[in-house]
Amino acid sequence: MLPLTINQALVNLNIEKLNEMQESAIQHIGIDREVVLLSPTGSGKTLAFLLPLLKLLDPKVEGVQTLILTPSRELALQIESVFKAMNTGLKVNCCYGGHSMKIEKNNLSTPPSVLVGTPGRIVDHLKNERFKTTTIQTVILDEFDKSLEFGFQEDMEHIIQELNYVKYRILVSATSPDEIPEFTQIQNPKTLNFLVDEVPEAMTIKGVRANEGEEKIDALINLLSKIGNESTIVFCNHRDAVDRISKLLKDSKVNHGVFHGGMKQEHRERELIKFRNGTIRILLATDLAARGLDIPEVKSVVHYQIPPKEDAYIHRNGRTARMMATGEVYVLLGEKDFLPKYIVSDTPVESVPPAKEMPANPLWSTLYLDKGKKDKINKMDIVGLFFKKGKIQKDDLGLIVVQDYCAYIAVKSSVAHKMVKKLQEERVKNKKIKLSISH
Repeated sequence: MLPLTINQALVNLNIEKLNEMQESAIQHIGIDREVVLLSPTGSGKTLAFLLPLLKLLDPKVEGVQTLILTPSRELALQIESVFKAMNTGLKVNCCYGGHSMKIEKNNLSTPPSVLVGTPGRIVDHLKNERFKTTTIQTVILDEFDKSLEFGFQEDMEHIIQELNYVKYRILVSATSPDEIPEFTQIQNPKTLNFLVDEVPEAMTIKGVRANEGEEKIDALINLLSKIGNESTIVFCNHRDAVDRISKLLKDSKVNHGVFHGGMKQEHRERELIKFRNGTIRILLATDLAARGLDIPEVKSVVHYQIPPKEDAYIHRNGRTARMMATGEVYVLLGEKDFLPKYIVSDTPVESVPPAKEMPANPLWSTLYLDKGKKDKINKMDIVGLFFKKGKIQKDDLGLIVVQDYCAYIAVKSSVAHKMVKKLQEERVKNKKIKLSISH
């Protein structure tokens, strides 16, 4: 098998042009032995370090060649997904806490060329000798600053000490580290710094103050009414606050999703899928949603609670105005609140008139299918089922996500119940399926 070229990978990804940061990463990763890549959230760092791997991975080598460490399950899954979409023909596997250990052991019995994982789970596999380190020549520490913040230094240190044959070390971060810790074994790196202090031109930042005598939650509802049916992430500082605000939004019949670290992994993944496919237009979240997630085209970011540190504020804002799109950032203020010092003093602050009506219910619903990749079912099988048996119109079928043991299918809300009823007794690849609306 001949190695895939970068141009071929871009065709597979349906990407016509890379940005300056990605071009620079391709020029240096695999040439310079040590690279530190600094670039804002949402700038395309995942692709920037995955594409150069095509020059380094050897299809003839049996064993893990590249190890990528990430601070979160969601980021690990995103990296795995992008690498698979490149269609390299090389195996990639993902390991993280909360994932089936049995599946991971089975996957590692035939080692992948690229192994992606959270530090704790990778340490577990290392200690139990489920993969060898002798073939690992490239190590990538993605969202390095976040890994340190999450307390993964000890695990990362243990892993790196076990990697005795590494040629290339890449550190990726959305903030500039004060210093690079010794345990990374990065001593004289080529630094590619694409961080900027200015607010992007495509991003508009405003303060929104609650009206006199008005509760902050009422100001949020008024703001969401003004934003309308646009994709919006509302950030809170803690998961308890997310749950509390969620209950108040439900009481006001505001359709939304929830995302924080206290939720089960499968529930977090489902909420993200529904946010991406348009079933949910408002996502109420902690800073766990601020970085490392593949959430395109977020129109608005709302700081329901102002983060104590500027870094968190910047990362939240990075969810909008991405990839040439415009975006709005709103900082919600109570009647007596003031903007923190790290927000520009001339930021306009305004009040929002009382809500006349809530955003319309989303056009899309998500259907749950109880079969997935491990049942040998793929996206085309599902497309065929809905077109041939369901007789669905092309415009009524949206994003399809196939996981190991299930799949999520976006359909127009107007046909959701009809599809469930019509396809309930059908089979896919001679396997009886169960279909339901995901709530």
